[in-house]
Amino acid sequence: MEKRVRVGFVGAGGIATEAHMPALQRIAGVELVAHSDTSRERAEAASQRFGGRAYSDHHEMLEREELDALYVCLPPDAHTDAEIIAAGKRIHLFVEKPIVMSLEQGKEIAKAIKKNKVISSVGYQMRYMPGAAAAKAFLAGKPIALAAGTRWGGIAGGPEHWWRVMARSGGMLHEQATHQLDLMRYLVGDVARVYAHYSLNVLKDVENLTIPDAQAVVLEFRNGATGYFSTSCALTRGGYHSAVEIVLRDMMLRVGQQITVIPEGAATIELPPAGMSIDEAFIHAIRTGDRSVIRSDYYDALKTTEVTLAANKSAETGRPVAVKLR
Repeated sequence: MEKRVRVGFVGAGGIATEAHMPALQRIAGVELVAHSDTSRERAEAASQRFGGRAYSDHHEMLEREELDALYVCLPPDAHTDAEIIAAGKRIHLFVEKPIVMSLEQGKEIAKAIKKNKVISSVGYQMRYMPGAAAAKAFLAGKPIALAAGTRWGGIAGGPEHWWRVMARSGGMLHEQATHQLDLMRYLVGDVARVYAHYSLNVLKDVENLTIPDAQAVVLEFRNGATGYFSTSCALTRGGYHSAVEIVLRDMMLRVGQQITVIPEGAATIELPPAGMSIDEAFIHAIRTGDRSVIRSDYYDALKTTEVTLAANKSAETGRPVAVKLR
């Protein structure tokens, strides 16, 4: 019989109810016992659908409930003290990206996680694709010339949505395209320095929009590789493009669920069988103590966060910005 794992949520909307709660409900022995949200209605809706008690204050929930794990699924500007309180209680942490808006806050949370030896995982699910695992194994030890990433799409939410406000979301690179940029970090290695240029040139008439409609970032990797990344939210009537591509000598890889090698036949890369999902890996790590199945813990995710925050600073100052976490 599987060891029982009692899970609570801070943030009961969006990805929490659409992805993580249903996934956890399918894992034997996992019990969703509590849901906290600033909207009592959202918390109660999650409780009715998945079981557990509803709270409108995470402090009360963390005080009353006996939890083995806590999922923190909040907008980037809404992170306060839930992670540090949970870590202090030895509650294992799953935190959705982007994990913070402030690098200093992220460092404090990482310190609490390390001090209390809790297991942490961050929602960079692209790392769990078979294509990502196969590409990482293939690239190990090989010199990389160029890494390129894109994510182009539209605007999330309506006029009052936090996503379109730079001070709340950090912009598309920090909030959404962080997935593709994190995959680049996973495959290529840590970033040493960034230089960015942003513009708001075609969506100036969109209500309450303060994020750039285009972002371009040059990346200097510590291993000598060069990278670039672009985002845009200008496709407001539909359309989406996402890509992560790696250029080596005489070939390139296009990495996603599958791997495309160009030119065809330049290399053979076998995809491994599908492994554990991101939620299954987190629960497995809690039950067994095996952290090796987690592909992005909190500190590693903080490195990706530092890159996007450094890009924002570079765009603001017009100067390259060093990335210091190792």
